[in-house]
Amino acid sequence: MIKLKRLALCLSIFAAAGLASAQDAGNVVQDGIAVKPLSRMRVLAPEEQVNEAARQQYVEMVGEAKQKGVLAPESDPQLKRLRVIAQRIIPQTTRWNPAASKWEWQVNLFKSDQVNAFCMPGGRIGFYTGIIDQLKLTDDEVAAVMGHEIAHALREHGRERLAKTNVTALGARVGGALLSGIFGVDPNLTGTAANYAGQFLVLKFSRDEEREADLVGLDISSRAGYDPRAGIVLWRKMAALNQSAPLEIFSTHPGGETRIKDMEAHMNVLLPLYARAKNTSVAKLPAYQGAALK
Repeated sequence: MIKLKRLALCLSIFAAAGLASAQDAGNVVQDGIAVKPLSRMRVLAPEEQVNEAARQQYVEMVGEAKQKGVLAPESDPQLKRLRVIAQRIIPQTTRWNPAASKWEWQVNLFKSDQVNAFCMPGGRIGFYTGIIDQLKLTDDEVAAVMGHEIAHALREHGRERLAKTNVTALGARVGGALLSGIFGVDPNLTGTAANYAGQFLVLKFSRDEEREADLVGLDISSRAGYDPRAGIVLWRKMAALNQSAPLEIFSTHPGGETRIKDMEAHMNVLLPLYARAKNTSVAKLPAYQGAALK
């Protein structure tokens, strides 16, 4: 009888421990944006070729800008600011792509009114003065832009897009030939229709990539100690600056409101990262405010 009581006690302890573990598992907060496997499609565009092409293009671009006097010198305050922000963000990148630890990271600033920035495969970053000046970007907002562009490189969207474009073009040609053979229609007409369908498919992929880059970019910048709410303010500024944006279905970028909703829906996992980087809690974070556009 005593043995049975002891057995019952042990079972109850194990059951309680199991229940507690299950409850704890249910209460675990996701650590940032969930990491997904990189697209298998990208293997159709060899990494070495893509990175080498990007490197050559970047070298040529920087060289041409230097000749024209539009490359910011090493002493430029805005360039120094960009590089400080990059130094904080780059250590957070390997979570998303381990190969980033071996990239030859570079940051340059181009004197141009373009409201744009980029990060080529291999970590080659470029900002235009237009995006900083016209949007009056705070450091947090610069980090949101930089994180977004770096995310494209980390997720190898360039390789993936190149592979998809090649496959889509091949499929369009094959599909056009099949339709022509079945219906006896001019192959030029069926080829054109198939190409249009292919273009819309690539645009859809591209919008998905932009949404992923928004969230991954904010994950990276949040871990580096930059406020993810800056992404929301950034896109409100973009919307104010660009009132004549194309309809979303015809654009490679999702609309501003769509992006803002996506970001807001993920603040529950982004703000804890930022708070942790700042050694505080989400409840104690001050409200975020960016510089208003005139």
